Amino acid sequence: MIRTRFAPSPTGYLHVGGARTALFSFLYAKKHGGQFILRIEDTDAERSTKESEESLIRDLKWLGFDWDEGPDKGGNYGPYRQSERVNMYQKYAQKLVDEGKAYYVYAEHEEMEKLREKLISESKAPHYTREMLQSLLSPQEVERRKKASKKPAIYFSMERKERILHDLVKGEVKFGEDSMGDFAILRSNGLPTYNFAVVIDDALMKITHVIRGDDHLSNTVKQMALYEALGFEVPSFAHLSTILGPDRTRLSKRHGSTSIEEYRKRGYLPQAMVNYLSLLGWSHPELKEIISLDELIKVFDLDRVSKNPAVYDEKKLTWMNGQYVRNLPDDEFYEYAKPFIVPKLFSEEEYTTNKKWITLALRSVKSEVETLIELPEKLSVYLKEPEVDSALRTNLEKSGVLMAFKSLQNAYESLDEWKVEDILKVTKKVLKESKVKGKDFYHPLREILTGKDSGPDLVNLIFLLGRENVVSRLKKFLEA
Repeated sequence: MIRTRFAPSPTGYLHVGGARTALFSFLYAKKHGGQFILRIEDTDAERSTKESEESLIRDLKWLGFDWDEGPDKGGNYGPYRQSERVNMYQKYAQKLVDEGKAYYVYAEHEEMEKLREKLISESKAPHYTREMLQSLLSPQEVERRKKASKKPAIYFSMERKERILHDLVKGEVKFGEDSMGDFAILRSNGLPTYNFAVVIDDALMKITHVIRGDDHLSNTVKQMALYEALGFEVPSFAHLSTILGPDRTRLSKRHGSTSIEEYRKRGYLPQAMVNYLSLLGWSHPELKEIISLDELIKVFDLDRVSKNPAVYDEKKLTWMNGQYVRNLPDDEFYEYAKPFIVPKLFSEEEYTTNKKWITLALRSVKSEVETLIELPEKLSVYLKEPEVDSALRTNLEKSGVLMAFKSLQNAYESLDEWKVEDILKVTKKVLKESKVKGKDFYHPLREILTGKDSGPDLVNLIFLLGRENVVSRLKKFLEA
């Protein structure tokens, strides 16, 4: 069975690149009837926080990813936080030492840094060997540090040979025999390095496919060597190309929002976010642009993932979000809109009590909205009484249209029922009897009622404003 994983470090927010990696891993597993695992890589104790872990999980759930195993769900291969697996790493590191495939290093960081600088000054690659590292200290100094209870780091003895990676995206990648020297697998504080922990975790969790960003490609040669040394089966790798900003440089904060949380707060829908992320380096077999998550699961595969970097275009994401907003069923729109309207426009209780009216008001502005953060301003036409425009009033008085609005006020006051069809009928009747042109009537009417020159369908707007508000605003304008 195919098993993929997403393994973020809880040191910040879920960023666009990480979300795409999670999406591709999720889609590949689900497409092939496999399992998707969430693992938290929190061995960086200084930077990892519980708040970041909760934020990552919240954003992944918001995007609609459902993992089969993880820290919040458990599973047969847990625990799913690296901080709870330290004993496993120490056990396997000691196994490599016992087999002569790894060794203790008592040297301090500063001492190793001097060795690195010396190699560079001699125009040599800063690749360590066992002989180099163990010659840094005399046997007597090693003994002294042992007696002082100094804990050693453990370094892996890298076998020098060519390795070939058959990457599912990049194709054949060759690593020369001198591409990597010996490297640390366990720090002196007993915590594993990234490359060691990830191999142990992926092997013990039976991960079959590792899908990740190509910034990890250089780590792969270390991990392949560790798999071999430990006798574990090497998983299949798929390295995704970098995401670039519009200026073709690596996507970063200078390009604007890069975290999923920021987009959620700015009123983007998860469906649009997932759809857009799927097109960053992958294309639909029929080159469709609007694709649901269910369809993505059916058609996604790694053979359509591009080797070339993807360019992130927020304008296209915003356009796509607008398409999804316009296709939202009323009940879903009402739920998605809530955090952007409560408490700005309504209290929690008012939002529930006035659900029918709010649902209709939301429907009326749907075609004007690209992101949900725009909703308070769009709905303000119903809730904020406009100031009287004295220049508009003067112009209407000169053109004789003012009398038509006086007749309209009376007609609205006389209606038996406040229904859309009756409002439309009486409005047309007043326009016909007043003998003024439609453009001289409808456009000023909108400005009188809302203070704006565009907005929702006018008859629906009048209906949703309600008789009392419409008559009051007309009267205020006419009597100014």
